[in-house]
Amino acid sequence: MCMAGSPCKEGLPMKKAIYQRRSRGVCPTDVSAGGYQRKRNPYVLTGGILLAVLILLAILVPVLSPYSYETQNVEIQNAGSSLQHLFGTDKFGRDIFVRVWYGTRISLLVGAGSALFCGVIGILYGSIAGYAGQKTDMLMMRLADVIDAIPSLLYVILIMLVLGANVGSILLGICISGWIDLARIVRGEIMRLKEREFCVAARMAGAGTVRILRKHLLPNAAGPVIVNITFQIPKAIFTEAFLSFVGVGIAAPVASLGTLIQDARSQMQVYPSQMFYPIVVLCILILSVNLIGAGLERASRLEEEG
Repeated sequence: MCMAGSPCKEGLPMKKAIYQRRSRGVCPTDVSAGGYQRKRNPYVLTGGILLAVLILLAILVPVLSPYSYETQNVEIQNAGSSLQHLFGTDKFGRDIFVRVWYGTRISLLVGAGSALFCGVIGILYGSIAGYAGQKTDMLMMRLADVIDAIPSLLYVILIMLVLGANVGSILLGICISGWIDLARIVRGEIMRLKEREFCVAARMAGAGTVRILRKHLLPNAAGPVIVNITFQIPKAIFTEAFLSFVGVGIAAPVASLGTLIQDARSQMQVYPSQMFYPIVVLCILILSVNLIGAGLERASRLEEEG
């Protein structure tokens, strides 16, 4: 036993001991990013294979093909499928096969860029609001509600009218309000976790706010965050395709899947294949990312239950 007034290791505060034990790893009852590597399911596998094939074709075809996505040749306009032009040519004699995969590259750029920027902003904003709480949380979330009150498509259209119809304008327009849903999820997870035993122990041991968020809270909130970011990709891809289809998207001669569908709409009854190919690729692209998101969501749910 320890004498009164003498130092004793057994007298260390219980909270500090808990923190030292918890600091070696995240709480076993919480969801961690590593949990996804242990949960293999057909959704992620199927979606990953499809997405990998699309990415490879989007990268390699425009580079290796002898045809350019913007080169016109009126002598072969509206030609059918052949060995030289697998998907045929459009009304300007441009190779549809090259344009489809170049458009896929643009769609992937919009989706990945949107997920990246919205992810960073949403995680930072939600973390600050959730951890600060009280008045700071109230003010930040009311500001987010005001931004979210305006439809996201309106932001995109207004930005494109000011800055022009290009990929950067679409990305900026999507990101103005695209981060809000993620911020709300992160805020909720941070508020749920910040009073847990391991987080209280970290504060008692003198850990700073940044360290607590980076080492303890965000890793344990990784499940819902990763799922939301994944679903942001097909949402952005569909938004770009829809805007291009209605004629307010990326300007010619740059090809996106939406612009290809819009260009082929006028000849749909005569040359339906010109619209068929970009629609199929767009559907497979959105489906593949949604499958990955569904698989991650399922893995997250299994982690929480197990």
